Amino acid sequence: MIGGGQGAYIGNIHRIAARLDGEWQLVAGAFDVNPEFGREFARSQGIDDDRSYGTYDEFIAGEVAREDRVDAVAICTPNFTHYPIAKALIEAGFDVICEKPLTATLEDAVQLENLATETGRFVGVTYTYSGYPMVHEARVRVARGDIGNIRTVQVEYPLEWMATAIEQKGNAQAAWRTDPKKNGRGGSIGDIGTHAYHLAGFVTGLKLQFLTADLATFVEGRALDDNAHVMMRYEGGARGLLWSSQVALGNSNGVRLRVFGETGSLSWYQEQPNELIYAPLDGCVQVVKRGAENLSEDAKVRTRTPPGHPEGYLEAFANLYAGFAEAIVARREGRAPEALGQNLPLAYDGLKGVAFVEAVVDSSEATEPVWLRPIAV
Repeated sequence: MIGGGQGAYIGNIHRIAARLDGEWQLVAGAFDVNPEFGREFARSQGIDDDRSYGTYDEFIAGEVAREDRVDAVAICTPNFTHYPIAKALIEAGFDVICEKPLTATLEDAVQLENLATETGRFVGVTYTYSGYPMVHEARVRVARGDIGNIRTVQVEYPLEWMATAIEQKGNAQAAWRTDPKKNGRGGSIGDIGTHAYHLAGFVTGLKLQFLTADLATFVEGRALDDNAHVMMRYEGGARGLLWSSQVALGNSNGVRLRVFGETGSLSWYQEQPNELIYAPLDGCVQVVKRGAENLSEDAKVRTRTPPGHPEGYLEAFANLYAGFAEAIVARREGRAPEALGQNLPLAYDGLKGVAFVEAVVDSSEATEPVWLRPIAV
């Protein structure tokens, strides 16, 4: 692991998720920009001193020389560091699991995706919400035509944690997220809007054709947007509306997706992740429960407990890690991955996310309303 040391929220989530199914062990890392803090943290995780490194360059040099070198590297650092770290790791022959966004700039995302393709290295991107069993169930039901041709898609990700200028009061997580040099051009749209965009595309299979956006910064003195509205036109004629906000009081991680077709609709809410609402035309609204016998194989292989025992965010994250493990092992064994190692967020999905953010910011900055097409969809 690179980054993700003491006090890093997302690093701890990665560690829990990686360990949950017994597929991964954390054996090496460079955990902090302060090498001594990083080494102290490594000891707390039971990592041998000779595999605790001060920088990612030291990590690469040390691990390349070992016969028992790591199988993959998780990048859990701020956005602006993703590209140089991932590039160096891929060029050194390592598979990579990267926090989203893949990179802070579109140019870097294009180069990194090309590098992954050219080298054949595995690059997984942790779009967490695509790990939920009922999200996979929704994807299967859309693909087999349960709701007919899609007409509209509504997706949102509202938060309240940055409703005041906490970045000016010592909150390190908010500080780098509101710094364009460290976060990239998009604020809420880059931090959480990209999750919503990926979720909508993952479930529906639709490709974005054009978008027009309105970004707002409501907290005085903030350099990046903290609220975004995006209207979307998909190939084939479907329409979409995306809302992301870091200033939506009363909302924690209120990810919600609703897909409306000609013959039915599907709705999923992240704070009630074990249920999928299916409303067929001229039929009764159905609450589809995780763990039911009649669910798809894609949902079943991502389920651990019987119905009534809730599974949530950590389990969804762990499904990504288990899937990444299966995909990497299958590639090494020269076989197709089993269901758990399919339909994973990979480097091209990361590129699509960065391209989406870039197009949103460009559209919003235009002097007149404009519809733009991202370079990757």
